[in-house]
Formats: sequence, C-alpha cells, structure tokens
Amino acid sequence: MTEIQIAQSVTPKHIKEIAAKLAIPEEKLEYYGNDKAKLPLDIIDNEKVKKNNLILVTAITPTPPGEGKTTTSIGLVDALNILEKNAVAVIREPSLGPVFGIKGGAAGGGWSQVIPMVDINLHFTGDFHAIEKANNLLSALIENNIQSKSRSLGIDPRTVVWKRCMDMNDRGLRTIVAALGGKAGGVPRETGFNITAASEIMAILCLATDLEDLKEKCGTIYIGDTWQGKPVFAKDLNAEGAMAVLLKDAIKPNLVQTLEGNPAIIHGGPFANIAQGTNSIVATKMGMSLSDYTITEAGFGSDLGAEKFMNIKCRAAGISPKAVVVVATIRALKYHGGKSLKEITQEDVEALVKGLPNLDGHIASLKSFGIPIVVSINAFQTDTEAEIQVLKDHCQKLAIPVALSYGWEKGGKGCLDLAEKVISAAESSTDQFMPTYNLGYNVHIKMEKICQTIYGGENVILSDLARSQLVKYEVMGFGNLPVCMAKTEKSFTDDQKRLGRPKNFDIHIREFEIAAGAGFIVPIAGNMLRMPGLPATPAAEKITIDKNGIIEGLF
Repeated sequence: MTEIQIAQSVTPKHIKEIAAKLAIPEEKLEYYGNDKAKLPLDIIDNEKVKKNNLILVTAITPTPPGEGKTTTSIGLVDALNILEKNAVAVIREPSLGPVFGIKGGAAGGGWSQVIPMVDINLHFTGDFHAIEKANNLLSALIENNIQSKSRSLGIDPRTVVWKRCMDMNDRGLRTIVAALGGKAGGVPRETGFNITAASEIMAILCLATDLEDLKEKCGTIYIGDTWQGKPVFAKDLNAEGAMAVLLKDAIKPNLVQTLEGNPAIIHGGPFANIAQGTNSIVATKMGMSLSDYTITEAGFGSDLGAEKFMNIKCRAAGISPKAVVVVATIRALKYHGGKSLKEITQEDVEALVKGLPNLDGHIASLKSFGIPIVVSINAFQTDTEAEIQVLKDHCQKLAIPVALSYGWEKGGKGCLDLAEKVISAAESSTDQFMPTYNLGYNVHIKMEKICQTIYGGENVILSDLARSQLVKYEVMGFGNLPVCMAKTEKSFTDDQKRLGRPKNFDIHIREFEIAAGAGFIVPIAGNMLRMPGLPATPAAEKITIDKNGIIEGLF
C-alpha cells in the first residue's frame, strides 16, 4: 500500500476525542472540520512543562532517500501510548516547496503517520499563508514609505535587506529587480524572495510566547537604513499591529492525530539548513503541558536541527530535553561509506563500516550537550542480519543504547523496544543541556564553537562582505544574539559533496543576514540559498487529481 492508501484506510477519530485524551475541554477547540482544530495559548501550564519528559528526535547526515525522523517520532509516540505513557507528538508543518519538489510530504510514513495527511501537506489551517501575507505586507509598507512625499522616513532603497517570501521552490525569484514602471512604480532596485519556511516571520512565530510578544518581535525587524545611516525597523513603519492581526490565528498550534488515534500537535515549519528547524515554542510547551512525554523533532541532521534546537530554541524557551534519539538507517550509512544510491539496498558490510564515522560524528557532537542518547535504527526490508548486527555491535562499543524501529511497517508495535530505551534514558536524565557557546562571546567565536564542537571542523573564514556586515551588526548591538547557521544539510562541511565524517576543513561564511525580530544572526555558509530551486524532475509533474477528487502521486 502507498502512504496515501494507508492513510485513507483508517477512519480518523473526531478531533474532540483526541482532545479528550489530553483533557482539553471541548469549548477550547477551534474546529477546522472534524479532524483538526486550533488550540488557544492559555492551555500552556509552565509548572507542568517543568515536569515533562521532552524527547528530541534527530538524525545522522541525511541522504536523498530520507532517514525517517518523522516516521520514528510518530511510531515512538504510538509505542509510548501502548506502554500506557501519556505521550504526544509535537512536530513541524510541511512546506509546499518539498512537497512539489523532491522530498515529498512530511507527515511520517507507512503505519506511523499523522492524519489528515493530505491536508497537513497542502494548505492545512492556513498558517503558511498567513506568514507569507504578514511578510509581504511589510514589503508593501516599505515600498509605500520609500515612495511617500509626506511621510517618508528617508529609507535608502539600496540598503533595504527585507525580502518577500513565497512557499514554493522558485529559483527565478532568488534575485529580481523590483519597483519598475516609472515614477508611480517606486524606486527600482535589486531584491529577491526567500521561501516562506526561511522567512523571519516564520522564525518569529516559532519563537514568540504570545500575541503581544509576537507583535513586539515583528516591530523589531530590521529592514534597512536611512540616507543618514540610521537603522530602520518595522515599528518605524507602524507595521507590527497589522502584521500581528494577520498572524492572530497562525500563532495557535494545530491538533491532529496519528493513525493509531494518539494526539499530535503540528505548528510552524522552519527548515533547519537555512532557518532554526524546529516547531514553535508555544506548540512544544503546549505538548509538555498536556502529557508526560513530548516527542519532538529537529530538521535534517543533528549538526543543523539539534544544534539550533538546543542553542536557540531551548535557550529562548527555558526548556531542556531529557533524551535525544538519533535516527540512523543502514542504507544511509552505506551511502556515506561510498555506496552509490542505485546500490544502497544491496548488502555491503564493508561500505557500512566505512560509513559508521558519520554516526560517530553526530554522537560526539550530541554528547557535548550532556543529554542521554539513544540510537534508533530505522529498519527496512533490505537490511540484512549481518548489517544490523554490525551496527548494533558498534553502538554497544560506544556504550550507546540502540533499538530497531519498525514504525513504517508496524506502527507503534514496531517501536516498543525504542520506547522502552527512551523511557530508561529519560528516567536517568538529571541535567539541563549544556549550550555550545556563551551568548557573551563575539559572533566569530560562537561560529567557531559550532564549527569545532558540532561539525568537527577547524576554522571559520569570512569573506570581505561577511566581515564588513558583521562589524556593522555588532556595532548595532546584535553581537550578543545566538547564531543560526545556514549550511548544507548533506555534509558536516559547507561542501555537500564531502560525505561521511570529514576532517581538516574550514567553514566559509559568504554573508550574514540579521533576524533582529526573531533574535538571532544568520551566517550563510558556502553556496547555501534561502530560496531553493526545483529538481530536474519535480514531484509536481507526477501529482494529479481525478474527477472524484482522488489525489494521485502526492507521496
């Protein structure tokens, strides 16, 4: 059966039944049909948050087939509930970019999915659209002020760093010339688009604690300078109120369910290679307020998602995970060991052994946070007993608990061993995580701490442009912000072709972007782009719908 056939074979429970499992009063639900609802922020209970077992699911360096973090997260939630632990999944909303590009959906897979999976992967409850509109409203207000003769702030158009956004991979929008059309069209200049998942509004939504905080953060967005060199912020345009109005529903987390009828909260969707890569603080705290175990995930490998989860999200939210699950697949490790994509389903113990250093690198960096680690082997039918034993033996030598996970094939029952090991790890956890760097360090030192401790590299090299930008941002008072590295997800380095666990490398920073509203600085490494392009054969070409409304090719 395909993903969509499996999802359609299950009759979902009414969303009020899912809410009842979490003891949410029915009157608190804002229904979006019978199978999804918005949740108000007053459900959050910070005293309960302190007592919760927060579990982070991350992974080794991803490969084209995908490693299955969401599938593992959902299977783990279902398994914990089988073991009579009150568990909830808190994950990100999918972006349309990957859905119509190459990755496909992000609602789990097989018998470990969240539903309604078609809605979740398409327009869902409109959160992405609201983020896009708030972002582009600010762009419109900037253009209007530049054009104004009576209320102009004197913005120098050449200094405007704020970009429009759209939730689609469109390489043609990376760099554009805007405001053509003569005097009435504004002042022509070069600008561009980010994908919505990488927009600062997305970051702000995921880091805001309530509507008032959201509005304040929107007001502190840096947009450019005046002709006299004075910085201009969104609040100078009186933009924050209208932006917050557009986001008034988007800030509320979304409640759905797994195929096994367990609760899942989905909210926010920043990518981890070009943004902070985790769901919203309010969604995570809501899950922690309503359960004993909260299972969440961070995008791509631990060098990106988990690092930002700890150093940005947990620091801002004042939370700490009790354990970290590292998802690994035998086929991915063989790929990192030199096996070609066409051959990774074939048994090759030698390639597997050569690929194990990639897992070692992720374990080493995660150990720096001081949180217990469990390795989850996301199993496939092509994995052989010899390969499985090699990976198990390797983890045992490292004194890291390891479990086989069959979430795709068996749902929660396939993740019981993983659940038991996660419970054991969480119960043994007593410490708060240790950040990679002190916020008082200068930005260059923060980046080098990440490079050396998390990536296993040596130095961080700045381009002339990056160096001049950093000086400016530090003079503006942004030097004490955390760092959100924009780096390829395909390697520990900034070169996507260097697989495995490279040694003796530097990280090269091309330029910086400042997210003053979100509260972090973004170094852009190598040739990373904040507006992805479509692959040679986009997934969109295979997606269609018949006269009865049946969708084909979406997954």
